[in-house]
Amino acid sequence: MKHRGILIVVSGFSGAGKGTLMKELLKTYDNYALSVSMTTRKPRPGEEEGKSYFFVDKDTFEETIAKDGLIEYASYCGNYYGTPREYVEACLDNGRDVILEIEIQGALKVKEKFPEALLLFIMPPSAEELKRRLEGRGTESEEVICQRIARAAEEAEGIENYDYIIINDKLDDCVKEMHSIISASRRNPKRNKELIADMRSELDALVKGE
Repeated sequence: MKHRGILIVVSGFSGAGKGTLMKELLKTYDNYALSVSMTTRKPRPGEEEGKSYFFVDKDTFEETIAKDGLIEYASYCGNYYGTPREYVEACLDNGRDVILEIEIQGALKVKEKFPEALLLFIMPPSAEELKRRLEGRGTESEEVICQRIARAAEEAEGIENYDYIIINDKLDDCVKEMHSIISASRRNPKRNKELIADMRSELDALVKGE
C-alpha cells in the first residue's frame, strides 16, 4: 500500500542554517520535495517559473486566497507570498514528503489546517554561535544583525509549539538526525489511521470467528 507523504514544516532563526540544511537533505535523500511558493513579485534573473516560484499577478493571488487555495500566505514588502495547496497535496498523494520552510506564525497556520504536519525547529548550538554566523555572512550591517538577533529572541518564545528541535552544529550529523526524525514520525499513530482501522477490523473478525 502506498503511503501518503508527510507535510514537514521547518522554521528557525535567521542564520541557523536552514537553507543549507534543506539543500543537503534534498541532495542526500530522494523522497523529499521542497514546496514551491506562489508570489506576486517579479522574477529575478535566473529564477524559473514552477521551480523558484509560481509567479502570478495580484488578482490571481487574491482569487487563490478566496478559493482557499493557499495553505498559508503573507504580505512582505508590497508583495504576496504563499504556499499553494494543490501543489502540496499532489506531492503528498504521490508519497513525497513535502518540506515548507516558513516562519513561526506561518507554521502555526499550517498546523491548524494540517494537524498531522510535522513541525521542526532548527537552532544553532548557542546564541553566540548564531551571532558569529550572521557576522560571518559579511553581507549585512551591524544594525541588521542586531535586528535579526532581536527577532530571534521574539521567535524563541514560540519554540514549544514545535514537535522537535534540531541543533544545527555539524551539518552531516544534522541532516542524518533530521531524516531519522521524519522516518520515525511515519509510525506515529495519528499518521497511520488506516493501518490501525484495518488491524481492528481483522481482530474483530478473528474474535467473531470469521
